[in-house]
Amino acid sequence: MPGSLGPSIDRCRRGLALVAVLLAGACGEPTPPAPPAAVGEVRHFTGTWSFTGSRQIMQLAPGAQAAIFSVSGSLLLAGRERPTLGFRAEIIGFSDSQTGMVGRSVWIDQRGDKAFSELSGDSALPGHAIKGRFTGGTGRYAGVTGEYGFTWQRLSEGEDGVSGRVADLAGWARLAAPVAPAQGGQR
Repeated sequence: MPGSLGPSIDRCRRGLALVAVLLAGACGEPTPPAPPAAVGEVRHFTGTWSFTGSRQIMQLAPGAQAAIFSVSGSLLLAGRERPTLGFRAEIIGFSDSQTGMVGRSVWIDQRGDKAFSELSGDSALPGHAIKGRFTGGTGRYAGVTGEYGFTWQRLSEGEDGVSGRVADLAGWARLAAPVAPAQGGQR
């Protein structure tokens, strides 16, 4: 009997050793955050954004419509240079199937500091490119400039509202004042 347990115990020991090696590698030092931004330094970022909100549509000529919308949700930034990890983001906008989309956005961080931007695009429909341009802010984002872009995907739409997400948010920001690095290293 003892001989029949030998191979099982050896396999178990090898498996435990492999798990220990994998865990040791996973528990290494996190990527250090970027140093504080110098005045005028450009910070590049990527991110994701999920939102819910409302939309009202007015049918115009056949195949043409205008819409107003208001959405808000969580915006999470990634990358070592990001100015901070997350924001609550809000957008209000107007879209016309013949003239395109215009909107305004505010990103509010965990401290309550805000970054303002203007939005534009050929359409507010899912899959169309939207461009954003930072126009200033409050607190540590006072004087921020930069640009970003994204496309959004509608997840659901009903009488009570619309929800969606942005998966390809990317851009840059030039901060007018030094900003402490985001906590937690690269995400």
